[in-house]
Amino acid sequence: MKTLALVLSAFVALEHLGFLGLEMFAWTTPLGQSTFHTTPDFAKATAPLAANQGLYNGFLAAGLAFALWRGDIGAQLFVLGCVIVAGVFGAATAFINILFIQALPAALAFAATLAANR
Repeated sequence: MKTLALVLSAFVALEHLGFLGLEMFAWTTPLGQSTFHTTPDFAKATAPLAANQGLYNGFLAAGLAFALWRGDIGAQLFVLGCVIVAGVFGAATAFINILFIQALPAALAFAATLAANR
């Protein structure tokens, strides 16, 4: 179970590195626009906001990677909890798919981490 918890948590960290890349560097590209369903004008106008959002996703990835590296279960659960909250909020306010792309993997990692450390 510990291996599953580590793999799922690492996956969540990698996902957030991917979000960082999309939001900070690809927001105004065709890939970014198709991923986030934006128009070229909207993407250009909101690029600074997206870059800021990407930076926050990078902090989530860094926090989770740091917790995994240190073996700090409390920090790991805290960051996964933050990702779950962000995913639920994003699903409620932006796209429902965020629930499955962001919150569900974090919830599975959270549950596996709890189960592995009982």
